[in-house]
Amino acid sequence: MVQNVASVMTELEPEDFYLLSGVEQGMRFSEYVARGKLPEFSRLTTENVDYRLDRCEDRGLVERKTIQYEGFKLTFEGYDALALHAFVERDTFDGVGAPLGVGKESDVYEVRSFRPLALKFHREGYTNFREVMKEREYTADRDHVSWQYTARKAAEREYDALETLYPDVSVPQPIDHNRHALVMEKVDGVELSRTKLTDRQVVPVLDLVLDEMATAYAAGYVHADMSEYNVFVTEAGVVVFDWPQAVPTDHDNARDLLERDVENVVGYFARKYPSHVESVDTTALAGALADDSFESVAEYAD
Repeated sequence: MVQNVASVMTELEPEDFYLLSGVEQGMRFSEYVARGKLPEFSRLTTENVDYRLDRCEDRGLVERKTIQYEGFKLTFEGYDALALHAFVERDTFDGVGAPLGVGKESDVYEVRSFRPLALKFHREGYTNFREVMKEREYTADRDHVSWQYTARKAAEREYDALETLYPDVSVPQPIDHNRHALVMEKVDGVELSRTKLTDRQVVPVLDLVLDEMATAYAAGYVHADMSEYNVFVTEAGVVVFDWPQAVPTDHDNARDLLERDVENVVGYFARKYPSHVESVDTTALAGALADDSFESVAEYAD
């Protein structure tokens, strides 16, 4: 998806981005933006709007629908193009490389810059919009919510969390963000779910993950979605990633979410390495993380 957009970026002209930005602005009020509103939103003439709509539709950046009126909306490719354009204008990076991970709620790509970086596009709300509206904290106070807004808020929340946590917590260094996308340090590591730890590594690695969770809590955040799928094991230790659902520690449910995170992480180790991680008092363990008294999971074995 993103690679297809990257390939047409050089074909787009400044006025094409004015048009895409105009559609984006109009989508704050309705899913499809009436053609007649686009000259106002994009600050282009009617004739130029017509020309740009054809160009952008041919490239899959906008979608047309005739209901009571002829309307247009951005595709995710169109939204990607706007974010990519902003990053290139800022010299954040100069090219998109191979995919690093493509999932239901985000796509991650390597990008070329002065050092290895990762570009993450949030996809929340695009394919499972109703579920996301119910589940995500950042859509709870909105009457009119679009996938565009949902994905952008996810990126903003993740970027804010990373900025607060880095470098005290082992998270990817945040570099830049725009709309539903953020640029961060590319981490060289293996996902915990795909790592086979030796007998001597099991408890120390679990302790490292729990220690990062404790440090994050002290810095003001609970991850709120911890699992074996958002921890990298690296030569230097562990890196915790995917923070869009993070909540501040003054949130009403912060302690419950911390305990759930602890249960998820400890539960994974107990299932995969049952001879090394026995039954653990996760409530007491979560309390130790919260009050900064944690030393080792071994102290909380039942």
